[in-house]
Amino acid sequence: MKERLIVIVGPTAVGKTKTGIELAKALNGEVISGDSMQIYRGMDIGTAKISKEEMEGIPHHLIDIKDPCESFSAAEFQERAKTCITDINKRGKLPIIVGGTGLYIRSVTHKYVFSTASGDEQYRQKLEDLLSEKGPDWLYAFLQEKDPESAMRIHPNNVRRVMRALEIYHVTGKTMTETLREQEQSQDTPYDLRLIGLSMDRSLLYERINDRVDQMMSQGLLEEAERLFREGVRDCQSVQAIGYKEIYEYLEGRMTLEGAVELLKRNSRRYAKRQYTWFRNQMDIQWFDMSALNFYEKFNEIRLFVEGKEKNLSNDYSNGK
Repeated sequence: MKERLIVIVGPTAVGKTKTGIELAKALNGEVISGDSMQIYRGMDIGTAKISKEEMEGIPHHLIDIKDPCESFSAAEFQERAKTCITDINKRGKLPIIVGGTGLYIRSVTHKYVFSTASGDEQYRQKLEDLLSEKGPDWLYAFLQEKDPESAMRIHPNNVRRVMRALEIYHVTGKTMTETLREQEQSQDTPYDLRLIGLSMDRSLLYERINDRVDQMMSQGLLEEAERLFREGVRDCQSVQAIGYKEIYEYLEGRMTLEGAVELLKRNSRRYAKRQYTWFRNQMDIQWFDMSALNFYEKFNEIRLFVEGKEKNLSNDYSNGK
């Protein structure tokens, strides 16, 4: 018998956290964070991390498990999440993944096998020498030439990931992107799975995103980023994320604070659009439009879907298109 799993996805600020909490309360569930940033300790405001009060007593997993300069990958998320899913099921509860990091979530729901290509020490040393000789910008440009799609996903400062992508290409003859694309063709899942997508009228969603950024600033996002900056959290994977990299532009004197906040809003809106596109193209999801003011009316539809009692629910992309 397959293990049960509920997944709630969608763009930033659409209401995933509240929906996950209400579903867990209604169906004896526990939440697994599917967010690549909420794993970091001390990075609370910029990641819109759920507070203890907001959890309403619902256990949450994969939050605050790493220090800001520790690395984290989709492969590690997959391993940890699968362990959580099994444990929660064994205790007779319902695991609910809630988040917007598409590759992380799909790696769990659809049997991704991440590259285990053995390394080539000589080639790795060659890359290390080139890094010392020509610098990280040259190395990143080399990746852009060999695998431009992976280069779009990897930050130029994350030299370890840049080098690993180049090493995979050298050893296997396939880009990391090609490997992932081959796996994305499969719709097989090892779970008794319900995939829920939350959408919203785009203008309303963008308004919510802008309001959220303003709220983050009033809650102390600048002070949080300043603390990380003082602690030496600079060229780390964590602070390359939306919410921190823009404030760092201000802290490093490259733009005004007002300009950084506007950039943060713009980048968040663009990210939401990319999330919509990715989930629509990559996963077979039942979408629910959360634009209506009555949250609980829509929540009852979602609960019926999870319980298998849905009747003629549309699988349209709704107003999120």
